[in-house]
Amino acid sequence: MDCILVRHGIAVEPDDWEGEEENRPLTEKGKRRARQAAEGLAALDCKPTHLFTSPFVRAYDTARLLRAVICPTLKVETREELVVGAKPERLVGLFRTLPSNAVVVCVGHEPQLGEVVSLLLCGKALPNFPLKKAGAARVESEGTVNPGQGRLRWWLQPMQLRTIGKRAYVKKRVERS
Repeated sequence: MDCILVRHGIAVEPDDWEGEEENRPLTEKGKRRARQAAEGLAALDCKPTHLFTSPFVRAYDTARLLRAVICPTLKVETREELVVGAKPERLVGLFRTLPSNAVVVCVGHEPQLGEVVSLLLCGKALPNFPLKKAGAARVESEGTVNPGQGRLRWWLQPMQLRTIGKRAYVKKRVERS
């Protein structure tokens, strides 16, 4: 199984938002950069079988942008395992219910996503693996997902994903010329 963990894009700052926390949206810059990061994931030949997201608006909207670029036919599924404050073990438990050949993209929040990565790689949920907004990590597991037995395939900062996406776009344009 491949688990691709993506942090939501840049959202309106909490001090600038008067509504409920779960309704805090992406900024225009956040939407643009999340789409560019999705183009980077597409260039990495990311072909998900599942697309899970936190029900919080900023994560859900990021997931919709990813779907539009990577796999428009894939259903975006909100999961309580990805809400702010959910224990990393809950998400790993969800992974264990999926087929071993699944490619799962999860869009959520920090510190949970970084803790999930550390749980998969080290066997413990540690605070040492934070993802930046619109950044992503890919962890591979053979067979059943077990804590401490994952392998890090890549860890990409948002700028790296955007650069990969731009290069792929330029390459396609050159090939068409």
